Amino acid sequence: MELVIEPDIYYPSIDDNGNYIDKIIPAMFIKKGVTCPCGSRKEKVFETSSKFSCHTKTKIHKKWLENLNENKANYYIENEKLKETVNNQRMIIARMEKEIHTKVMTIDYLTMQLTNKNNSEIVSNLLDFD
Repeated sequence: MELVIEPDIYYPSIDDNGNYIDKIIPAMFIKKGVTCPCGSRKEKVFETSSKFSCHTKTKIHKKWLENLNENKANYYIENEKLKETVNNQRMIIARMEKEIHTKVMTIDYLTMQLTNKNNSEIVSNLLDFD
């Protein structure tokens, strides 16, 4: 089995006014490469900070950043809804894990009873040979 090294995902920084801005990543922090979620070049991995810097100057990337700033309130609301969904899913998973544990215990108990019953029948069948 081979280990796959995934590139980091770029996230814009936030300035003092709460606006999303591009902050160029120093070359020493780009070890595995960086992908940008702006959608201009899907799955494109930028290997150096200079290539990524050029990417941040493209129209599509700038439009994406502008869109983030225009929809800040919507992203907050969406984030809160996603937190609620995650909590609900955690509760569902915990409940299902408990159900699975109970069912495994029942299966183990019934298997043990079945095994003991079969052993008793074998012993009694052997005793009938006299």
